Amino acid sequence: MNASTPGIEPELHARRAASFGAKAAAYAAHRPDYPEKALAWGLAGAEERPVEVLDLAAGTGKVSEGLLALGVTVTAVEPDAKMLEELTKTFPSVTPLIGTAERIPLPDASVDAVVAGQAFHWFDLDRAYPEMARVLKPGGIVAALWNHDDESTGWLAELNALIKTSASRRWLSDYESLPEHEAFEPFEKKTFGHKQPRTAETLVATLATHSHMLVADTEEREAKLRTAREFLDRNPETASGEFDLPITTTVFRARRR
Repeated sequence: MNASTPGIEPELHARRAASFGAKAAAYAAHRPDYPEKALAWGLAGAEERPVEVLDLAAGTGKVSEGLLALGVTVTAVEPDAKMLEELTKTFPSVTPLIGTAERIPLPDASVDAVVAGQAFHWFDLDRAYPEMARVLKPGGIVAALWNHDDESTGWLAELNALIKTSASRRWLSDYESLPEHEAFEPFEKKTFGHKQPRTAETLVATLATHSHMLVADTEEREAKLRTAREFLDRNPETASGEFDLPITTTVFRARRR
């Protein structure tokens, strides 16, 4: 049970999943964080207040940052050494470990919560769910978060339609729920409003860190990023100075039985 869209090409899925390390510094600089209230809601599903929390597929630490602000102890597990290096530069108090959702390098029942930001769609859930259940204490919580562009803002929907590449696909995060597993209670879902200050230049830099851009060939990628900049330069809401990129953060949480 892979979490990507049913029928998506496995080779493309694998290439997109492995594409971020080469742009780790840009990812750290330009990807949005997660609202503290969204992370807090995710953790609040546990039977007891979480203290030891695993940031799974941690990337450069976008989730770790918010978890630290909530006062928990964070262990970050990430398969890409370059991404993990960026995380440790910024968040030295986080314990960094190389690993995957399918092979988590932690003892049984060692954490109170497992949190994954922008990552569940990369997991092989047939293997990842049992691993998450193994490292969680009974009554612990798993929480999955995604930041989505809020396309109720008309210009953003128009931009996203213009920049789809040959590698663009619809992911699990677009669905209404996550696949269930016997180790966990049914998932609950909640959404939160969020925003990220951007300029035309920094928004294009953000778009360049998206996996469908990273795996596109050079000619297509450069053409799509050029199209994005031209659109932003002529759009009145984004043409001059700083603006807020509207984001919806979706959170799913489920308690370990």
